[in-house]
Amino acid sequence: MPALRNCPAAVMTQAATRIAIIGGGPAGLMAAEVLSQAGIAVDLLDAMPSVGRKFLLAGVGGMNITHAEDYATFVSRYRQRADHLRPLLDAFNPAALREWIHGLGIDTFVGSSGRVFPTDMKAAPLLRAWLKRLRDSGVQIHTRQRWLGWSEDGQLRLAGPLGETLLEPAATLLALGGGSWARLGSDGAWVPLLQTRGVAIAPLQPANCGFEVAGWSQHLVEKFAGAPLKTVSLALPGEPPRRGEFVLTATGIEGSLIYALSADIRETINATGSATVLLDLLPDRTQAQIATALARPRGSQTMAKHLHRQLKLDGAKATLLRELAAAETFQAPQALAAAIKALPVPLVRPRPLDEAISSAGGVPFEALDENLMLRQLPGVFCAGEMLDWEAPTGGYLLTACFATGRAAAEGILRWLERR
Repeated sequence: MPALRNCPAAVMTQAATRIAIIGGGPAGLMAAEVLSQAGIAVDLLDAMPSVGRKFLLAGVGGMNITHAEDYATFVSRYRQRADHLRPLLDAFNPAALREWIHGLGIDTFVGSSGRVFPTDMKAAPLLRAWLKRLRDSGVQIHTRQRWLGWSEDGQLRLAGPLGETLLEPAATLLALGGGSWARLGSDGAWVPLLQTRGVAIAPLQPANCGFEVAGWSQHLVEKFAGAPLKTVSLALPGEPPRRGEFVLTATGIEGSLIYALSADIRETINATGSATVLLDLLPDRTQAQIATALARPRGSQTMAKHLHRQLKLDGAKATLLRELAAAETFQAPQALAAAIKALPVPLVRPRPLDEAISSAGGVPFEALDENLMLRQLPGVFCAGEMLDWEAPTGGYLLTACFATGRAAAEGILRWLERR
């Protein structure tokens, strides 16, 4: 089988069967492990100077690798794609993922929220141990190799430091990530390359992202952009509220509580042009309790002081209340209490895709067979975030990337055996 032509350092050795994996994130690395353990020669190629860059970024605030909640609930987090992902997750569930991490010499623990972390909370030691095991098993990793699609005779085109090279593997796995964080390699540049080959792609959209309002006042932006709102709850109209915290930004709102609702908010905006979320500024008090407190005489006190004295409502919360509630609301305790418990926050658009933690859209499962091989392109498989699924933060994203990487590798093995 031909080697990678003109590739520096003689990186491609001859083998009866070589598999090319394009993309060095969790899905691609996991696929490389499964294939190499089966005795298959693997060349893993990545456009960046090193692999696992987004994986390392995910570990900056604490490497949340998976989640320990009830498994049925866990699977439901994948929303409309839960049925497609279930068999893949069944084969490599959160418990199996933890055992795999332990096999790398990394201990894990379950946090109070059910999230699972490495004991040291870091991604780098895990990645180092994993890459050593991959290299020891014969996986050849080639960086600064950007995939450009296919040549006229069907070979992979790769652009590297010494120019364009060609590769003709027995099979190819694409694990190129979604469209968020382009500087780390997930730039969505693969979309037109597959579209030109007749693969229908669901448009990439921001997921786990912040949202913009039509415009904040100058006072809010100058004084409270970046301020957290803690101990609040948020809901779309008619939906149960979620409790947590988020941050005011110069353009809108962002943070963990927003990410938990981002898919529904985004789809509402897609359907109607805007979305309104209802913010409960004091979830530990009932509306009746708040109204009673507000009805107490305030004498010569300003409303700001009255809110602080009676409800401890001040700072960013009080400013947001003043920003969004009508002026006459502050003259009526019952109306003001209602606003405090369900303050409408109108949102007009998500923040740009490149700022999102992850992306929705990508290669639909309908375009793939049971082995995660593209029906339009025999011998080309897909895995990871470039598939059309989304999930909230909390370990769900990484778990599905690992699981789809394993599933695609096993699909490649079955396909090779049949051939």
